[in-house]
Amino acid sequence: MASIINTVRATVLSIANKNNYGYITPSDFNLYAKQAQLDIFEDYFYQYNNWIVKQNARVSGSGYADIIKGLVEVVDSFSLTSSYTPILNQFDLPNDYYLVNKIYFIPDNTEIERVSQSKILSLNASQLTAPSEMFPAYTLEGNTVTLYPSSTKSVKIQYIRYPKDPNWTYVSLSQGEPVFDQSAADYQDFELPLSDQVNLVNKILQYAGMSIREIPLVQFGQAEESIENTQQG
Repeated sequence: MASIINTVRATVLSIANKNNYGYITPSDFNLYAKQAQLDIFEDYFYQYNNWIVKQNARVSGSGYADIIKGLVEVVDSFSLTSSYTPILNQFDLPNDYYLVNKIYFIPDNTEIERVSQSKILSLNASQLTAPSEMFPAYTLEGNTVTLYPSSTKSVKIQYIRYPKDPNWTYVSLSQGEPVFDQSAADYQDFELPLSDQVNLVNKILQYAGMSIREIPLVQFGQAEESIENTQQG
């Protein structure tokens, strides 16, 4: 399978070298690649909400349902389900979680409602509103989930994880020139779809330009990103 990260890096270096903007080391490239992928990943949620608002306001046509479907498919590729057994009504979410969709008890599948820290205090202040076995609740502080009422029943959580950090791995020849090595144990390709390749290149160019203080490189990346967004929207 073709590596997106190697193609993206080759394109970035080609544009930077063509304009004499300087060399981008593999370690710097990996840092820029990580941030670029995260930016695009988080933008998927913004785009989804934006298109839902347009659809509900009847601003978008029926054909735009395919756009929403495409966004959902990408986000769903980062969806995971895990089971946990709370200790003293608490458990920690995995370190790679981005957002929680649902938490429910197993095996009865009773969904647990998320409430804020301030709301749980007011709910627990009255027996009439306090969470119960039939209507349980949870709070999230950091990555720690606390269940109300206190329970040690096993739970299942459906969540969206962060994409894995991209890592362009290589071996160095005698002249010191790095050569791509996809067989390395710590190799990691981008997890975004191939359609985001151009966006990745543009964003990495922007980060590289800011790092080496080459304003024209930043502006080039921003201009190309603007053109790409116009074509997509």
